[in-house]
Amino acid sequence: MAAPGNMNNLTTLIKRLEAATSRLEDIAISVEGPLSSSNGVPAASAATSTPAVASPEPAAAAAPEPLPKSVEAFDEIIEQDIDGFVQAAGKIGGLVEQQAKAVKEAFAAERTYLLVASKAKKPDNQPPELMTELHRHTSNVDEIREANRPSPLFTHLSAVSEGIVALGWIVEKRPGDFVTDTLGGAQYYGNKILKEYKDKDKSHVEYIQAYYKIFRSLAAYVKEHFPTGLTWNNKDGVDAVAALKQIQAGASASKAPAAAGGPPPPPPPPPLPKFDDDGPPPPPMPPSGGAAQGGDMTAVFEQLNQGSAITAGLKKVDKSQMTHKNPSLRSNSSVPQRSNSGSSAGRGKSPLPNKKPDSMRSKKPSRKELDGTKWIVENFENTQSEVIEIPAELNHSILISKCNKCVLKVNGKANAISIDNCNGLSILVDSLVSSLDVIKATKFAVQVDGVVPTLLLDQVDGAQIYLSSESLATEIFTSKCSALNVVLPPKDDSDEDSKEVPLPEQMRTVVKNGGLVSEIVEHAG
Repeated sequence: MAAPGNMNNLTTLIKRLEAATSRLEDIAISVEGPLSSSNGVPAASAATSTPAVASPEPAAAAAPEPLPKSVEAFDEIIEQDIDGFVQAAGKIGGLVEQQAKAVKEAFAAERTYLLVASKAKKPDNQPPELMTELHRHTSNVDEIREANRPSPLFTHLSAVSEGIVALGWIVEKRPGDFVTDTLGGAQYYGNKILKEYKDKDKSHVEYIQAYYKIFRSLAAYVKEHFPTGLTWNNKDGVDAVAALKQIQAGASASKAPAAAGGPPPPPPPPPLPKFDDDGPPPPPMPPSGGAAQGGDMTAVFEQLNQGSAITAGLKKVDKSQMTHKNPSLRSNSSVPQRSNSGSSAGRGKSPLPNKKPDSMRSKKPSRKELDGTKWIVENFENTQSEVIEIPAELNHSILISKCNKCVLKVNGKANAISIDNCNGLSILVDSLVSSLDVIKATKFAVQVDGVVPTLLLDQVDGAQIYLSSESLATEIFTSKCSALNVVLPPKDDSDEDSKEVPLPEQMRTVVKNGGLVSEIVEHAG
């Protein structure tokens, strides 16, 4: 029989062995458990971390917003008629092709304007940003014409320049009639092309016919979609400038695709925080002494894009405190002045500079010189007391531009004379081989002493044409002219006075035998 002391020692030993065994089991679990994963990833970590999820497929691009039917129809004109016109112009090349491409850019700019109108409310005052691109491209079409008057294809350039005015239908109340009327100006030159190249070069005929087709399509378009003028989205539209920026931003994004194999596009920015009625806090200022750090500016742009709502927090000024309604307040300081920078805040200046009076504008120097076989006469002012003489030869052409209240005399027989943008100009001509072309002139007078086959007058307001007995065979073509008079010499050198005959301005058109017949309206009395 074992002694009691030995029994106590045995019990103690057994307890210690059980504790050691339990300790070893805990150690085994902590060591073997993490290594039980076949791929070497600790099991404990896998249990506590977010389970791995297969990368989702990149989201498909959002479907583009459907276009209004009016814009889709305008796109058809660009894709069919405008592109066809550019292709026809490409067969001729040179300046003609260059101008045709400018026409396409002008139509693209107007397409943007139409898209803005479909998204925005009609502005009370037309923001200049809406028309900037349209003005730039239409001006480019006209500048190509004006800068190349000596070109043998000047008639082509003139036809297109006269017709591009049709894009102004967007501000007309009867756009269909406006487009049709504009076609008449283009046909004045275009029909000359058809006549000259009918049996010479079919590419020129196809070119001008393609241009005419644009007008027919555009007239039908506006009569179908905007018969009483361009309509805006006044019901739920946004600000016009904001719509323009949205469209321009979308166009920029579509023109910059990600490179193949490159990183995916960045995720969209987080939604803007919502603020209480007091409005959003001011944007953080950059740290002093250094440049502003880059950051999320969406909140700032949100404030800027509030439109008229941005003034909602301004203080209401009573009429009794308005200096423009109370002139007596201007001489004292009874009206408190609000200041943003510590100084008294006066009335802000207009962002547009004041227009300088004519007397302070820098004027281009007058010029009269012979460049090869072309005389250039321009920028003469108020020289009635002095006659500007031009010694011409048979192969000389004469370009007269921006000469106001002047008297010119062409000595000798020249080839042709072109006059544009002149006011109060008087010119004496001996003889010409081809024609005298006058565009955009007022109070114009010409005396023909010899032979001039053709006079072409376009947009001339007030003119006296003196013909001699040698120039009675002169043909006179007019377009968009008013107050024109031709002074005929007396018959057979008799003692009769010269006879002044007005050129007709009013026509009557009737339908006869399935066609149109136009005749002059004569007024009795």
